[in-house]
Amino acid sequence: MRNRKNILGIIAIGVFFTLSACKSVAVLPTNTPVKNVDVNALASKIKGNYPKVNRLRSRIRAVYDDGKRQQQIIVQLRMEAQKTVWMSASMVIPIAKLMVTKQGVSFYEKFQKNYFQGDFELINAPFNTFFTFDDIENLFLGKPFLDPSLGKWKQISNPQYYILIPQGRKSGLQPTLFFDPSSFLLKEQRFLIPGSLQSLTIKYTNHQRIQGEYIPQEIEITLADGERLQKLNLEFTRTDLPGAISFPFEIPQGYKQLSF
Repeated sequence: MRNRKNILGIIAIGVFFTLSACKSVAVLPTNTPVKNVDVNALASKIKGNYPKVNRLRSRIRAVYDDGKRQQQIIVQLRMEAQKTVWMSASMVIPIAKLMVTKQGVSFYEKFQKNYFQGDFELINAPFNTFFTFDDIENLFLGKPFLDPSLGKWKQISNPQYYILIPQGRKSGLQPTLFFDPSSFLLKEQRFLIPGSLQSLTIKYTNHQRIQGEYIPQEIEITLADGERLQKLNLEFTRTDLPGAISFPFEIPQGYKQLSF
């Protein structure tokens, strides 16, 4: 009888450890990335760290540099999750407004008195891309355009970051995602733009914590085509998460409509 109990005990312990081994390995914060990490567990940790924001408001110092000239404007940004991204740009005086919703894009600028109302061609046509409302929202919130918790992903060995690339994806943007191993925040996403020699790099060089959520404080966007390098640096100041927000937008009379 005792031998039988011992055998049952050994079986029970063996089953326990077998089941334990089958569970997803927890991914803990570290100073350096873990080699051969459980990618699914890492993706779950990353997604759980996304900022939970209903409304966001910020003042942005935007600096554009193409190697030949540098220009600075101030942008007022307002966002409501899954509904509206609104921007008002000024250079001492207001010069343009942009409003993006799930349905499309509305824009007008005061120098040449032009306006646009339509789909996302205004944003995508210059770069031969196909960004959506979600992509624009994710850009400002520091979230990857392509969710690593969906589909199959592969880890690329790196001493500083967790680097993930999608597997089996044959069309659309092919992202390379860089995540900080201690905070699991997105630090960089790179894309080769289909049908062109252009590459797009978005770096999140700094974050700020607001009401317990990590929000980008500085974003560096670089567009390269092998011959020309264009950079846009966005510095977020006076950022808050208001309870209510408005999106004033009205195209002035007499403006000329742009078409693509």
